[in-house]
Amino acid sequence: MPESHPSQYWEHFSHVADIGVRGYGHSLADSFEQTALAMTAVICDPTLVQPQKAVNINCEATDNELLLVQWLNALIYEMSVQGMLFSRFQIEISGLKLMAVAYGEPVDQKRHMPTVEVKGATYTELKVGQQEDGVWLAQCIVDV
Repeated sequence: MPESHPSQYWEHFSHVADIGVRGYGHSLADSFEQTALAMTAVICDPTLVQPQKAVNINCEATDNELLLVQWLNALIYEMSVQGMLFSRFQIEISGLKLMAVAYGEPVDQKRHMPTVEVKGATYTELKVGQQEDGVWLAQCIVDV
């Protein structure tokens, strides 16, 4: 990562049919938060989503990579069932258990102008780990 980059941010990366989401952070939880923001940014501009309603999400997995997929798929489920978009996250990871609060609001077609629907987080390009510089990386491909 270049020196000019902050140590906590998100980005997209290319994939043949779908889109990659990647998050960086000071901690594992921060990288999961940034990956969730990257996923929201696949759908719309996350700065347009007001953090008005809180939704609790709990996940558990056998390793950090599977925990990332569980986390993103839980968010996708809540987006679908509740008709919401999320823009802020408070995540606590203890061992292989994730406890989170996602903040967002109901989809407003005119204001949010969603471009695609994310159908699921996949195991493709799945990677979670701490880099040599100490920054955590979490990434996978999401099916759109």
